[in-house]
Amino acid sequence: MDITQAREILEKYNKEPFHLRHAEVVSGVMRHFAKQYDADSADKWALVGLLHDIDFELYPDEHCVKGEELLCENNVDESIIRSCMSHGYGLTGTPHRPEHIMEKILFAADELTGLIGAVAIMRPSKSVQDLEVASVKKKFKDKKFAAGCSRDVIAQGAQALGWTLDELIERTILAMRTPEVPQPRLGAAEN
Repeated sequence: MDITQAREILEKYNKEPFHLRHAEVVSGVMRHFAKQYDADSADKWALVGLLHDIDFELYPDEHCVKGEELLCENNVDESIIRSCMSHGYGLTGTPHRPEHIMEKILFAADELTGLIGAVAIMRPSKSVQDLEVASVKKKFKDKKFAAGCSRDVIAQGAQALGWTLDELIERTILAMRTPEVPQPRLGAAEN
């Protein structure tokens, strides 16, 4: 499977611009991290990022459970399915624990990309290019800001990686500055 085929599958089940953009952001972030940890598998990491929320728009109450079924129906490789669904471990009914570095990064960065994007669009520049860790940390502490982004999941993800929260935030900001990641825009933080 290539990224074009993965987008076609994603768009079968997702129509909302927010969800499609989130998938592209996470895909780009995952590709960035793959270059550091498993460069030969960068395409796989990007596919996992793109497809991780395949079921969320239509089946939010069955997130990471229905997704496994949808991806199986579309003949997606089992290792990609497992990795995609692992980001819901302990939060949904998925039995897949994040074990591989790719899965741990997906678990940690998924929610964080939303928080970072929300912080960025509140800035005068509306960009992650000049965003600092301190700005994200300040909003991280404000539970009402981007309330849909779970701070507990972000903190658990950092811990699973053996990174400090500051390190996770900094590395994710840097990933979001890369050309393959769509930049935040107004309306993107509405979920």
